[in-house]
Amino acid sequence: MGRGTPSMGLFSRKKPHIRCRRCGKNSYHKRQHRCSSCGFPEARIRKYNWIKWYA
Repeated sequence: MGRGTPSMGLFSRKKPHIRCRRCGKNSYHKRQHRCSSCGFPEARIRKYNWIKWYA
């Protein structure tokens, strides 16, 4: 297989993120062992002032 468009279809096999146990989003990184959305397994929930999804 070459380097063109047919080889790009092989990128969709492995998924780096799985479902998080704390927030339920598909944001838990398998290799880094950290959720990019809530910060699990850290004690505090990850949040920033510029994110408005929490009240």
